[in-house]
Amino acid sequence: MTYRSPLLTRHGAVAAAGPDEGVAWHYGDPTAEQRALVQGGAVVDLSHLGVVTVTGPDRLTWLHSISTQELTGLAPRVSTETLVLSPKGHIEHAAGVVDDGETTWLVTEAANAPTLTAWLQRMKFALRVEIADVTEQWAVLGEPVDAEAAEGEPVTWRDPWPTTGPGGTRYGPADDEHPGSDRPWRQVLVPRADLLDAVAAREAAGWRLAGTWASEALRVAAWRPRLATEVDHKTIPHELDWLRTAVHLHKGCYRGQETVARVHNLGRPPRRLVMAHLDGSGHLLPERGAEVEAGDRVVGTVTSVARHHEDGPIALAVIKRSAPVDVDLSVACDGGAVAAGQEVVVPGEGVSTDRPAPRGPVARGLSPR
Repeated sequence: MTYRSPLLTRHGAVAAAGPDEGVAWHYGDPTAEQRALVQGGAVVDLSHLGVVTVTGPDRLTWLHSISTQELTGLAPRVSTETLVLSPKGHIEHAAGVVDDGETTWLVTEAANAPTLTAWLQRMKFALRVEIADVTEQWAVLGEPVDAEAAEGEPVTWRDPWPTTGPGGTRYGPADDEHPGSDRPWRQVLVPRADLLDAVAAREAAGWRLAGTWASEALRVAAWRPRLATEVDHKTIPHELDWLRTAVHLHKGCYRGQETVARVHNLGRPPRRLVMAHLDGSGHLLPERGAEVEAGDRVVGTVTSVARHHEDGPIALAVIKRSAPVDVDLSVACDGGAVAAGQEVVVPGEGVSTDRPAPRGPVARGLSPR
């Protein structure tokens, strides 16, 4: 059964499509909604997202052993995120992680919750953990707030992006120079039966109800990768600069770790994330999956498209690392190609800021004189 939020009955509500199907794209004035979100006075219905819980005394050490993040010492109400990789290092699952002292909460995409739950069930073996998909019981609200939940407040996942965490590394700009540093964001979990009351309480405090048009535009402008959009069957974390917040490079073994370490220490990611500033003069907007060209060569695809209240039409795209960083791009669109200025997210050289220095040449048969 397809989910449909009760907030879609609001006057002016326009339903979202794609990975945000089930909630509102906007409520009649997406530009005003986006401005309210930027000003810290709006709430976004994300009740279509998936929520998975893990309980039991082994929960954190177990999750630590099978995913990319250091979780053994995760304190209550402190947020992080983690990835589950394939044996070849490709991203299979991604989740925001927060523990309340008794339960670890995983916030993920709607379509990912059942498959993540099933995979975790297969991996539990004899450990003292219990896994449950609780999406039908819990709803998610997005808020432009840069704060963890205090004791006694609802379970809340604070987005760590783009702060480079302990054990992480970055390919893009320094944290304080990153456009994502201007985007406070957290996701509050409320009982699904209380969703309308939770929104009404925020509106009574002067907040506006905003749709995913607004929240996605700010995510794209922040270069924030998302499992449902930027990830395909061959994505590795390096390509999206996701080692900042979701990968600990110095923890123990986990599936896909060899690829993570090899690309970080010796190799280069085959593709790279870019921000595309689209020419809006023709009023054409590409769709997700549209081909991206550099010159006369197809170099990648669009992964997310948005209309920003200040920057106009923008997009994220994943392109070949070999594509020149100093040329404009062209994006296929129904009605004609659209020119796009390229803003580099992952550098073309494909080297992180803390890549180990190469060893010097070894001279055999020589001795000091």
